[in-house]
This record gives sequence, C-alpha cells and structure tokens, in this order.
Amino acid sequence: MKSRIERKFEVLKSRQEKALIPYITCGDPDLETTVSLVLALEKAGADIIELGIPYSDPLADGPVIQRASQRALKNPITIDAVFDMVEELRKQTMVPLVFLVYYNSVFRYGTERFLKNCSESGMDGLIIPDLPLEERRELYEQMKAYPIDLIPMAAPTSEERIQEIVQVGSGFVYCISSKGVTGKRVTFEDSLAHFMTQVKKYASIPTAIGFGISSQEAVTKLKGLSDGLIVGSSIIEKIEEGILAGDIEGKVFDFVRGLHQAIE
Repeated sequence: MKSRIERKFEVLKSRQEKALIPYITCGDPDLETTVSLVLALEKAGADIIELGIPYSDPLADGPVIQRASQRALKNPITIDAVFDMVEELRKQTMVPLVFLVYYNSVFRYGTERFLKNCSESGMDGLIIPDLPLEERRELYEQMKAYPIDLIPMAAPTSEERIQEIVQVGSGFVYCISSKGVTGKRVTFEDSLAHFMTQVKKYASIPTAIGFGISSQEAVTKLKGLSDGLIVGSSIIEKIEEGILAGDIEGKVFDFVRGLHQAIE
C-alpha cells in the first residue's frame, strides 16, 4: 500500500508541480499553536509538513531552530503529548506529516513503542539526522511492518556513499544543500547541481532540497533541481515575529503563501 507521501509526490508529478515542505517545531511556542500552524501551512500551500520533536542538543540545527526547541522545552512537553497533538490534527487534516527526531529520543522512548504510536496517531514519515547508515539499515527493516517512510538524508560530503544511503529509505531523499547546520543562506554552492545529479542517478524515490532555503528568490532558483524544497529556519523566524506581534498564524501564512507562489 502506498504511503501518503508517495501518493502526494505522484499527484504533484502528474501536475508537473514541486512539493513545498515547511518545517516547524512541535510546541513552539505551545502545542495548541502547532495545531493551528499546521492547518495554516496547509491552507498556504504546503504539500508535506515536517514537525520537529524538540531536543536539548540538536546537532544538525542552527541557532534559529535551536531557539524554537528551547521555547518548546520550557513547556511540560512530552513525546506522548506530541502524539496526542497529531491525533487531534488527524481529525482535521490528512496532509502528510513527517517527524524530524533525534534517535536518542526514539531510543529512550522505546523504538517499537515509538513506531507503533507513529502509526496509530497518523504520522507518515521519520527523518532521523543522527542515525548512522549501519543502524539505519536495522531500523529500516523494522519499519517495514509499519506504513511509515524512513526518509534518508544525503549531503554533499557523503558522495561516495550516496548509492548506499538512498537505497535505505523511502518517501523522498532529504538532500542537504551545503555543509554545516540549518539556517538561512544567501547563496548556494555551484556544486549543488552536480550533487543533485548524483543523488538522482541512484535514487528511485523523489528528492527534496533542504538547509538554507529562506526566500521566494531561493525557491525560484532551486526548484528545478529537485522534486521538492524544504524550508525551516525562515519560517521559525516568522513565528518569532508573530510572537512579538501577537499574530503567529498570519505571519507564517503570508510568508509560506509567497513561497508557494514561487514554487508553482
């Protein structure tokens, strides 16, 4: 049976469209706002939504997303509370949802229990940035019992292992645009096009570029290189602006609507 993520990319391909994949952190600034933001993101044109589970030591995240995790962790947030939130969301939307979660959180919660609750609550995919390829193989086999995609991450520095990486996963390949952590970038390396060519050479699933995409101009420039684009830090900045202005949903909706217009 095809996953929601796979079906979404098939529909987009039939329309010759690209996927817009925004990222927000669960519980930033609270879980009720996260529910409202997911619904606003979908209305603004999001095709798949990435939900970060807040973590105290997010190695792959830059300062903006680290601040989001810190705001979320000031609340009594738990993984069970996040699953409850997803169940609430599933009463209102069927938009594909993906967790970005660090493996220590999964391990401490209990891997089998985590996967079971992902399936029962309605999650569609997992991105685990700190899971080495060898351990990924074991988890990938374990996840075949669940209707959940394990989304592989490929970086320019992993060129020699790209073929192995993209074969241990499903849904789409998360292609990291450049070295370093998440955050806004004004320019992208000329080698990105070559890197994407290498990924597509081996991948049988769609590709999406993430890290650094922060404007309509960047979306316009990069959308021809992949099947989708992931936008995170600049959306978190709109949440921060919205916290100060008292209009989080409005700030995020307007920004993501502009990105959607650029990716069309």
